[in-house]
Amino acid sequence: MRYHAPSREAVDPAVFGRLPLADWREYATLLEGAAWPSIEQLNACLPAQAIHRFAAQTPALLADGLHYEQRIAEHGRIATREGNWHDLLNALVWLRHPALKQALNRRQIAEIARMGPKQRSRPQYALTQFDEGGVIVLLRDPALLALWDAHDWHGLFWQRRQAWLDGSIQWSLFGHALLELALNPGKLPVGKALVFQSSTADIAPVQGLCVEAIRSGRLLNDPLELRPLPLAGIPGWHDDNVGEAFHLTTPCYQRRREGRQYPAAVVC
Repeated sequence: MRYHAPSREAVDPAVFGRLPLADWREYATLLEGAAWPSIEQLNACLPAQAIHRFAAQTPALLADGLHYEQRIAEHGRIATREGNWHDLLNALVWLRHPALKQALNRRQIAEIARMGPKQRSRPQYALTQFDEGGVIVLLRDPALLALWDAHDWHGLFWQRRQAWLDGSIQWSLFGHALLELALNPGKLPVGKALVFQSSTADIAPVQGLCVEAIRSGRLLNDPLELRPLPLAGIPGWHDDNVGEAFHLTTPCYQRRREGRQYPAAVVC
């Protein structure tokens, strides 16, 4: 069933004070105001040297016949539906992570040139899934990855709960569809994670490594590279995850499919 975001006036203001939207507080005026921000307001948030601009998705814009990704690459125009949560949140990701968005766009363009605009390759599926539902995860303790790969959610989120609180696991949500789902706090979304392993305590440089790995084609060549991450298990995301019963019964914790293998974490 296709997800329909609530109307702007129907959104409970409390969702902006909890994960993941609480991490996007620098855009509170765009998210929480009574009126939808205009395209001009979004563009005013871009740095002066930005090579991409938001453009209202109108029939006139679409008359150029270009693929969405081609329009970005060739003209620097990001088609954006006004009064639309999905596109507003996509715009916020462009504002915060322009290099990562540009890396995905370059790879999409290369695949469109190879496949044509009407067929999709496995790299395109991987790129799109990460664009919509991506999470970058940094692990300092490799034992956590074994729990994750076994889909031992009780172990990962309950027995090792402290790891999510003390920095042994750090995460940065990238996918704008996940932000849209967070407008409904009862949802139990599952992210698509790229996992990095390092002794560093700072995820910021890891995000730069992720950009380079995507741009060079070392990552996101197949959707099977992406690990499922049930975000409701992360402390602070869902009210009920403070109790052990949640981690034994929640429906977003799925068993590992027989034969499913995951790639090694990227060591950095």
